[in-house]
Amino acid sequence: MGRPSDIAEKKRELIDAINCKLQKLQERKVALTADIRANDLLGENIEAWVEGTCKPHEVQKYKTFIKDLDKVLNLLLSLSSRLARVENALNKVNEATDSEEKKSLNERHHTLSGQHEDARGLKEHQDHRERMTFNILSNYLTETQLQDSQQFIQTTKILLIEQRDLDEHLKLTEDQLECLQNSLESR
Repeated sequence: MGRPSDIAEKKRELIDAINCKLQKLQERKVALTADIRANDLLGENIEAWVEGTCKPHEVQKYKTFIKDLDKVLNLLLSLSSRLARVENALNKVNEATDSEEKKSLNERHHTLSGQHEDARGLKEHQDHRERMTFNILSNYLTETQLQDSQQFIQTTKILLIEQRDLDEHLKLTEDQLECLQNSLESR
């Protein structure tokens, strides 16, 4: 085993590396926020086109579809993440694991699996609504406007996924840094 000063030095080097990673993640978050703003601006332009050309009930359908897009995708991503964490915990279960903890994990897995399946159903319904919305828009918008609308929807989905992934990486990296700093201070 290394001398305490060697271990402390290695921990400081690791802290520096994690700080560097954290800085890069924060820079990516700033860039992602700019991408989201640019996509939101495109979305506002599309909404103005829709309001300027479609019937009021079609405008409302479009706006509701866009609002629900975020909700359904965020729900699905959240449940997927929670389900993955429970599955990871279940994979670590062994003979030494408390039976109540095992039972709790299995119940949470069952509940989350059902909720995840329901959310997938919502996503399928949302995909159907997307097709119906574009059928309506194709009657009013130019080919370029329709392509911009499709690009907006696809980019929105991609950015939501990327934002969720980045937030999870940031949280994990911040937790690692805090844990390492606490272990260095306790020496």
